[in-house]
Parts: sequence; C-alpha cells; structure tokens
Amino acid sequence: MDTTNAGSPVLAITSDEELAAGIRRACAAADRDVQELPVPVPRRVWARAPHVVLDTAAARACRDADLPRRAGIHLVSGGVAGLAEWQTAAAVGAESVLVLPLGEPDLVVALARRVEAASGSGPVVAVVGGRGGAGASTLAAALALTAETRFPGRRALLVDCDSTGGGLDLLLGVEHRPGLRWPSLIVEAGAVSASALHAALPGVGGSVSVLSCGRGSGPVEPGEAALTAVVEAGRAAGDIVVCDVPRQSRSVADVALGLADVVVVVVRAQVRAVAAAGSLIAGIAPDHPNVVVVVRGPSPGGLRSGEVADLLGLPVLATMRPEPGLATALERGGLRLARRSPLRRAAGAVLDILAGGAA
Repeated sequence: MDTTNAGSPVLAITSDEELAAGIRRACAAADRDVQELPVPVPRRVWARAPHVVLDTAAARACRDADLPRRAGIHLVSGGVAGLAEWQTAAAVGAESVLVLPLGEPDLVVALARRVEAASGSGPVVAVVGGRGGAGASTLAAALALTAETRFPGRRALLVDCDSTGGGLDLLLGVEHRPGLRWPSLIVEAGAVSASALHAALPGVGGSVSVLSCGRGSGPVEPGEAALTAVVEAGRAAGDIVVCDVPRQSRSVADVALGLADVVVVVVRAQVRAVAAAGSLIAGIAPDHPNVVVVVRGPSPGGLRSGEVADLLGLPVLATMRPEPGLATALERGGLRLARRSPLRRAAGAVLDILAGGAA
C-alpha cells in the first residue's frame, strides 16, 4: 500500500468557483490530480490525500467535524487574509495561508512537495453483515488472525464496534484473559497511543490485540471520538485495523465505515439475505468507493455468487462454503483457523486487497 500517497489526488474543499479554478490551475502546474468535494468530507479521504486545499468556511466546517490535524493543509482566500482567516488556519492546522490568484505560484510549490499522510500506513477494513447472523464477526476475527501472513512483522488490532454482539474476546476464546474492554477504556484529549493499547488489551498469539465490548449490566457501545482515536492510533502505528461493525447503531457504524479503506459486506446465499444486504449497501456505496461482498454458503435455493454480484451490483470477493466443526470450535475455546479453512481463504482474499491498496 502506498503510504506516501504520491499518486493520490489533492483534496480541494471550496464552494467558491474562482478559488476552485485557482486550485485546479495550481494542481495542473504541480502535476497533481485534484478531487473536489463539499463538506462533510469522509475521514478516510481527508487522511489519505497528499494535500488539502480549502477556504475559510470549509476549514471551519472541518474543524467543527473534529477531523484530525495533519500535514499538508493549505488555506486559500480570495482577498487579503485577515485575523479570522489566520485564526481559522491555526485551528485547523494549516501550514500556509495563500491569497489567490496572486499566491498560485506558492501553492504550486507547496503541492509539488511530497508529504507523508498524517494517518500513517496501516490499512483499515470494516466488516458488516448484510443481515443478522451473516457471520461478519467471525470473518472480522479471521482477518485479524490471518493478517500476519499477508503483512509479516505487523500487528493486527481487532476493534469490536457491536455492543450487542456478546464480545469478540468471547468469540476468540480470550474472555478470561486480563486486559481492557471498551467500558474501561478512557481516551484523553481525543488521542491514544497504539503501543499503550497493545500493552493493555488481551491478545491472541502475540500479533493480535482485541478491543472488545463488555457483557452484562447493559451494553456500552464505543463513543464516536474514542473509536476514531483508537482506529487512527492503529493506522498511524502501521497496524492492520479490523472493525466489526454493527448494523443497528448508525452513529458508531458511520464512524467505522468512514474510517475504513475497504468495507466488506458478508451476505448469506439466500434471496432474502441478499435483498437485506442490498438495502444496507444502498446506504454505504454512495459514500464509499471500495465496497466488496463475501458470500457465505450454502444456498438452499442454488443461488450462485455471480447472481449475488449481479443483484447487488458489487464484486463478490470470495464465497465461503460450510466449514465443518466451526460452530463447535466457537463454542469450545474460540475461533481457530485450519490451514485449508474456507474462512481463512476468504480472509486472505480481503487482505490481498488491503496489501494492494485498492479494491
């Protein structure tokens, strides 16, 4: 995955056509593509762009949306920058304030520079079930367990976003291991250390750390700011971050989906399940460029993966046939993946996309 984002487009955020034209000219002169978006801007786009160019109104909106500070932000104005512009630039973390069109040469120089993305190099994948009982949590856990085979030497951070799912620590069989769960995690000042997270969380095999929701005394779902801080910390540390996303809690789901590089929808090979997944995907796909489908068999009516792809209008990345002994393993000691496991192969297909950088 390209961690410097040298080939990614510059992100331009402005409703002023004259400023937008100036940004386009500067990007062309710097040999940069440009992506123009209105606010609100998806977090993954904000984090991955090599540079962000925005006007004062857009900068205020991004600040109010709590988008993380990062390198390579440039504030542009159509007139002399006053106190309000400089204050807004400071609040959003802009490294330059430029008046266009006079400042276009300076913007060209700034855009030509190679800037590391503030969010680091770790890929983030969100897994969501197209319908209840699809097996999304199991696939999310399999992704974390398999990650080291595609990303040697890097750790996986498995983030449980579903407070009603019973806890991913239970699914992995580490529910009795000491460590923090969501109800006990306190994130101060909107930031958290990845190394501190790994040290505090229960783990599997030395390379996987699990941040699980708790059980009993009422479900406690992650806060949006805390979830963002955890995922961004893992990304910045180069971890493979896997989020198990709920279908019910839209606020938490929207945060996790917005941070993800790839969204995986797990669909059972049944007509009603595909119909339910279609409704879910209709709410995701317009805002996310990388959505793929994993189909879980068997199909009682003979529904094929190609037909599922046609019905959903999305590529089917993998089809998982029934796995003997899986249900028993989950009940007795937690998920363990056999070498030729269909679940392992499906996880490998998703990880190949992450390693390649695009769906």
